[in-house]
Amino acid sequence: MKKTFALAHPKLPLARRVDSIKYEIKKYLKRERNKTLPSGMNYWAFDCRFGTSAETATDVFPSEINKHIDAVVAQELPEFYVEILARACKHDPRAMANTEDDQA
Repeated sequence: MKKTFALAHPKLPLARRVDSIKYEIKKYLKRERNKTLPSGMNYWAFDCRFGTSAETATDVFPSEINKHIDAVVAQELPEFYVEILARACKHDPRAMANTEDDQA
């Protein structure tokens, strides 16, 4: 998802528009997580960028997107840019170390 969201809407109040944007992002993340993983992969990771425009967007964690949206609303900016790209990842479990300290 690479999208610029406008906060101004002729019929919706600002709070309702912000809620619908947050819901759209949440729905997209859920849809991507439910896709079938390629063989050998364990989970979906998301590369996210957020900014006032595509050129000024910086990397953020998926859990911080709502905080950044609230900051944009507090600054009364007219629009913002969100980029979310899913990638399949493999998590290797940690190897159990057999040391003498663990056995004592």
